[in-house]
Amino acid sequence: MPYVNVRILEDNVTAEQKADVIAGITDVLVRVLGKNPEKTFVVIDEVPLENWGLGGKSVAELRKQPKA
Repeated sequence: MPYVNVRILEDNVTAEQKADVIAGITDVLVRVLGKNPEKTFVVIDEVPLENWGLGGKSVAELRKQPKA
């Protein structure tokens, strides 16, 4: 019973895109590892930009900076 947790930024991801990600990950587990798709869980967590950091700054803060 595989459980895959995907974390992405809350960044205008559509329900259709999420469905494609879930289907694609499930397909890989079926093809590569022979897992049963009916027992494969894929969970997508959307993280607010303020809760995801890089280089000591939140992504929200980084996106406000002018591009170099």
